[in-house]
Amino acid sequence: MRDAFVRVLTEIARADKNVMLLTGDLGFGVLTKFAEELPRQYLNVGVAEQNMTGVATGLALEGKTVFTYSIGNFPTLRCLEQIRNDVCYHNANVKIVSIGGGFCYGALGISHHATEDLAIMRALPNLTVVAPGDLTETALATKAIYATPGPCYLRLGRGGEPNVHLDHPAYAIGKGIPLFTEGDVALLSIGGILDNAIKARTILELQGIRTCVYSMHSLQPLDIDLIKCVSLSSKLIATIEEHSIVGGLGGAVAEVLAELSSPRPPLVRIGLTAGFSCVVGDQEYLREVYGLSPDAIANRVQDAMRRMHIS
Repeated sequence: MRDAFVRVLTEIARADKNVMLLTGDLGFGVLTKFAEELPRQYLNVGVAEQNMTGVATGLALEGKTVFTYSIGNFPTLRCLEQIRNDVCYHNANVKIVSIGGGFCYGALGISHHATEDLAIMRALPNLTVVAPGDLTETALATKAIYATPGPCYLRLGRGGEPNVHLDHPAYAIGKGIPLFTEGDVALLSIGGILDNAIKARTILELQGIRTCVYSMHSLQPLDIDLIKCVSLSSKLIATIEEHSIVGGLGGAVAEVLAELSSPRPPLVRIGLTAGFSCVVGDQEYLREVYGLSPDAIANRVQDAMRRMHIS
């Protein structure tokens, strides 16, 4: 995802000299080509993310389209006040890019586990929040946030993620992407866990459970119409995210379902429960530990169906 983002942003910046990329002393190697080719559109502010966000706001208010870049929680939680008061309050054209959402930097411990960012960022006024599911969606999302006026948050994986889409799907911020549309159970996934959601669908289908999958890459705005439609055709909805179930996709979908006047299916929120992770290890290991492997996702769905007597 990281490389796909940098590749597309470089293409955009070549064509638009008002685009600037700011980094908090990260991305060496990854950003080297951009910096060498477009030195007047690149700025390393050092290990000072709060300052980076303030500088980005100033540049944006002078007519620039500014991308800030760092890993995990550094471009978000570390400088949350500046994002709120500088970027969002002024509706500045700043695009905040976080590399390594979820457990991508799992071996580095809790400081690098980005597992509450979606909930916090979607609560901020004026901020568009996007978390693509694979490389194809990353490229499309990068172009989309560039074209979207005002503040945006782009949450990406670290690198090495599989590409799920075999073609280029129709993409729009605020509209989910259907991958499989026929089924009694609906899996709604956000971010780089999409591949595991699809693998879980395969497991469920082998068990005779017809399952559809949607990539909910846009959390703010959320595709409320899709959720309403799915609620009419599904016996069970499961949200899947490498993030806390509090306030993320699961919380957002629960809010929509709670306000529906018509009968609605049960909801299972598959993600991280309350508390901090005291476990360290690579991303796949932590997904196993916290019930986000394909087998664990399928088991959660099957358990919910048994508990709720859904056939």
